Amino acid sequence: MLRHFPPVNATADHRLRDYFIASLTFICVAISLNIDASGSLEQQNTMGLIAWTFLAALLYGENKEVRVQVIIAVAFATLGEHFASIYMGGYTYRFGNVPAYVPPGHGMVYLTAVALARSGLFQKYARSIAFFVVLVCGTWSAWGISSYPEQGDQVGALLFCVFLIYLFKGRSPMVYLAAFFITTWLELIGTAAGTWKWATIEPVMSLSQGNPPSGVAAWYCLVDAVAIGGAAPLLRLMQRGADWIGIEKIDKKIHQREIHQRVRND
Repeated sequence: MLRHFPPVNATADHRLRDYFIASLTFICVAISLNIDASGSLEQQNTMGLIAWTFLAALLYGENKEVRVQVIIAVAFATLGEHFASIYMGGYTYRFGNVPAYVPPGHGMVYLTAVALARSGLFQKYARSIAFFVVLVCGTWSAWGISSYPEQGDQVGALLFCVFLIYLFKGRSPMVYLAAFFITTWLELIGTAAGTWKWATIEPVMSLSQGNPPSGVAAWYCLVDAVAIGGAAPLLRLMQRGADWIGIEKIDKKIHQREIHQRVRND
């Protein structure tokens, strides 16, 4: 079950960049979500511009594969936001929209998961961190389906099971572990501040749903999995496109030279 985890006592470099990305995202999430809790649409748009700027700056130091992963994550998560929130009503933002800072925010969240996953801390203490996450999220999920809370959370318990599959069967468990921390952080802050609210009853299966659901990290793991799995095929497609364009340019140059040569001969 742990075959995709780093080896026991694995060593990895503690790169300042990885911890900087994570720290910046955690701070930005806390500030932006609290501002948006009472802010205007204009402020949302301004935060959107700031978030895109931050994301672009952070991607500057990443390789091509990570950049493509982030692009896929942003695109897929944005589609998911419109479907799950606006169309299905699984959760609702204050203005009934998808705030402008959310798409680039998803990019920063994904990049944070990648940065923490490759960090020396997560590489060295992978199993201890996994035990902690399973214990905390499992306890949270069990509480949600007990008779104690006023609002049940059957969805959270179901998502927790899905999260376990990602964690112990997926090929990128460290990314999923890291995703739990940043996504739980943003969900707790966002719902506590009132920036968005999850529906009491989930609209598809009519199950009770917490605010937020305990296993909500599973939704973000889906975004991560799509980004990781889709990057290589997209890069190959881009390379083929670039090669084709290059061939077309060469063919045009050869054709133009032939025309010039004919004109000279005439």
